[in-house]
Amino acid sequence: MRMDREREVPAPIAVPYKTPVRKNVHLLNKHKTYLLVKRIIDVMGAIAGLIILSPLLLCIAATYLFGEGKGPVFFKQRRLGKNGKEFYIYKFRSMVMNAEEYLKNNDILYKKYLENNFKLEPEDDPRITRIGRFLRKTSLDELPQLINVLKGEMSLVGPRPVVEEELKKYGDRSGEFLSVEPGVTGYWQVCGRSEVGYPERVDIELYYIHHQSLTLDVKILVKSILYVLQRKGAY
Repeated sequence: MRMDREREVPAPIAVPYKTPVRKNVHLLNKHKTYLLVKRIIDVMGAIAGLIILSPLLLCIAATYLFGEGKGPVFFKQRRLGKNGKEFYIYKFRSMVMNAEEYLKNNDILYKKYLENNFKLEPEDDPRITRIGRFLRKTSLDELPQLINVLKGEMSLVGPRPVVEEELKKYGDRSGEFLSVEPGVTGYWQVCGRSEVGYPERVDIELYYIHHQSLTLDVKILVKSILYVLQRKGAY
């Protein structure tokens, strides 16, 4: 028997195709550039908005001092931001004082709130003041969120931040939803806002997350302004 017998050469192992590292780096750098430019636009847009709209903001604030529903100008509520970090979202107060406690202490009203995708129709919500109805219908109650943008808690465009209880609607996709900064306006708003509830809202918000771009952001901002002027989707 020959000791130097040739050994059989094993068949080559099939290696699955992988995206070239160079391409991955390019995509990563492109995304980083997008986030940087988006943050610059956010800061500049928020500052410009607060300056240009300052007379309007002061007039709205004055109604809380001399008009109906005297009390705090702003309403703040805990919401979930990027990576699940909690922050306080700011709005012009459109309801009576202690509105959240009033809702939770009213079993019938709270049940209706949950069944209606975490909202109540204005005509069914006794907590909303007269000035509050106007602010909501015109979306002016959302303007203080420009402060959230300056603080880096929100972006001008992104999925709307939700309360912890509402996050359950996203199920096992909640991680995707929390992977980006929430926005003052977003794809859901220009797709119907209050007229579109869950589970459709989940697909709409996640579509934006997976297709983010400056072009899409600009389109959403322009449509949002048009929708506000036309009072579409607000309640």
